[in-house]
Amino acid sequence: MGRSTPSKDAQALFHSLHSAYAATPTNLKIIDLYILFAVFTAVIQVVYMAIVGSFPFNSFLSGVLSCVGTAVLAVCLRIQVNKENKEFKDLPPERAFADFVLCNLVLHLVIMNFLG
Repeated sequence: MGRSTPSKDAQALFHSLHSAYAATPTNLKIIDLYILFAVFTAVIQVVYMAIVGSFPFNSFLSGVLSCVGTAVLAVCLRIQVNKENKEFKDLPPERAFADFVLCNLVLHLVIMNFLG
C-alpha cells in the first residue's frame, strides 16, 4: 500500500485546480481579478491603519466597507454571469451587469454620506 506524501497531494490539488480554472471563461477571470483587487485594497487599508493609525475613523471605515461591499457585489455578479449556474440561466448578462452597476451606485452614495 503506497502512501502519498502531503507535497504530492498538494501538487495534485494545485494541478487539478489549475486545469479546472484554465477552462473558465475570460469574463469570469476578469471578474475574479476585480474581486482580488478589491480585497487586496481593503487589506492594504487595514495594514495602513494598523501602522499609521485611524484618526479619521469614518474615512477608514468607509474605505474598507467600500472595498468589501464592491467585492461582495462582484461575487454576486460572477454568480449571475456564470453559464454553468442553472439558477440564473434565464437572466441575461446585461441585466446582471446593470444590477451590479446600480447596486454599486447605491453603495457608494451611502459610503459618501457616511464619510461626513
